Amino acid sequence: MRTPLPASSALRAGSVIAAALGAAVLLGTVPAAAANGTVGVRETVCADDLYVRTTPLGAWTGTLYKGQTFLVEGKQGSWVHGFAYGDINRRGWVQDGWFC
Repeated sequence: MRTPLPASSALRAGSVIAAALGAAVLLGTVPAAAANGTVGVRETVCADDLYVRTTPLGAWTGTLYKGQTFLVEGKQGSWVHGFAYGDINRRGWVQDGWFC
């Protein structure tokens, strides 16, 4: 025969279960991880900051910040080129995989 839990233990167990369920619900509503850009689409930057370069791994020409946009015009390996809107407003290359 099982011995019933004291009221305080049952309350703690209920709190732990409620917290776990709450965390599961919150985790289910978290936005998806960053994604690759699509040619012809003006993508939104998901990263806190994303460097715009003259060529892949080239010289830095500016920084896009989370929420700013980039029109993807082409791809080369893990890099995309196009037009950076926001603080930059010029063409350049960014590392792919940092869009929402």
